[in-house]
Amino acid sequence: MLNKKKRDTSETIMDAAIDLISKKGYHGVTTEEIAMKSGFTEKTLFRHFQTKQNLLESAFHHYHYAEEMQTLFNYEMTWDLKTDLSTICHRYHEIMYRNRKIIKISIREMDHLSGFQKSTHKHPEQFKELLINYFATMIDKGKIIHTDPERQAVVFMYSNYGAAIGRIHNDPILESYSIKSFIDGIVENFARALTP
Repeated sequence: MLNKKKRDTSETIMDAAIDLISKKGYHGVTTEEIAMKSGFTEKTLFRHFQTKQNLLESAFHHYHYAEEMQTLFNYEMTWDLKTDLSTICHRYHEIMYRNRKIIKISIREMDHLSGFQKSTHKHPEQFKELLINYFATMIDKGKIIHTDPERQAVVFMYSNYGAAIGRIHNDPILESYSIKSFIDGIVENFARALTP
């Protein structure tokens, strides 16, 4: 019960921070404002997070995709290339769009907060490793051509990342394409290129 209460308090404070920082910027918001919006005291905020930057990093890690993607790769892969790539893409875009406020904050603030980029870069690094292992296993199973798994992982990641960021920022280039249409296209391209 105590752990749930602590988690609920932390999540409430993180949600308040994300909401305020997404509107006013990191330096435009005080810990006192975050505490007030969350309904807790500033003392409670500091007890849970110690610093405002630690609060922001904790929110990023809590809401980003590493854990969900790890679960997906552990339990949902069928070892059918099209099915798996489609599943990976859909989950990735769902997570990125759901967490669009914290993604925008991270892009805007990464150059202004010491150590923030290094801390938050753990998620794409883990995603890259999951993809490398997936492509290597598919090569071993004879389901895709012999290729460089790391190169395929990076190309796949950044194709999806570019679309996710464009969607988050309402890029007009993407207006005529639904996310489903984009995913179908990238899966089709990768499947055509990698299938023996």
